[in-house]
Amino acid sequence: MSVLSIRHLNFTYQKEPVLEDINLEVDAGDFLAIIGPNGGGKSTLLKNILGIVTPSSGTIEVLGDTPEHRLSQIGYVPQNTNINTDFPIKVIEVVMMGHVGHKRPLFGYRKEEKACAMGVLAQVGMAEYAEVKIGSLSGGQRQRVMIARALCAHPKILLLDEPTASIDVTGQKQIYDLLKMLNEHITVIVVSHDISVTLGYANKVAYINKTLTFHNVDSTLHLHGGDEHFCEVEMLQMLSQKGGSQ
Repeated sequence: MSVLSIRHLNFTYQKEPVLEDINLEVDAGDFLAIIGPNGGGKSTLLKNILGIVTPSSGTIEVLGDTPEHRLSQIGYVPQNTNINTDFPIKVIEVVMMGHVGHKRPLFGYRKEEKACAMGVLAQVGMAEYAEVKIGSLSGGQRQRVMIARALCAHPKILLLDEPTASIDVTGQKQIYDLLKMLNEHITVIVVSHDISVTLGYANKVAYINKTLTFHNVDSTLHLHGGDEHFCEVEMLQMLSQKGGSQ
């Protein structure tokens, strides 16, 4: 079952083409990594999927409908988790903000909402930090909290923008191990500069540099794109095959 379908998408900003003829199909249960150079259009594609911007032409369907009608079913984790870390808010309060359409800041949250927040905190290994101030956590811990917040909405797709930016190597592996575990029940789409995710965790890779080249990591790598294409995915695959043959 397709959860994301992009057909002949073009996006132009100030008369300059940013994305050209993008075609992409993501199925339920996929772990898709979106990679590519800075300025190649990764963030712009993300904004189109979230409905923040509108394609110049082409179509995007999320769970069979337009992005704006399915936004509540997309769990979004932004890149920057360092904003307002001095604000005196507890981890549990940050997570409960993920209850889409049920926030009642003047009267607090229902018991079942708090129970849900504690459940997703346990799922990401952060339950013991529920009453801790968000600003006192490490970058990797804050990212886990942001993932928990996104999970509170019970999304069918988890979309993350550079989830391991500014996190040490150990923290990066922990985050991706968590995402792989979550991928057993939810579709995961990650925008990443960490190329190792392509072969270590993702089953599909989209290389974006104005146009899109698609890779299926499980089988034939080069499924879509010009014959002249060669990116980090092919390089990693060649190295892994070479190492395996020794």
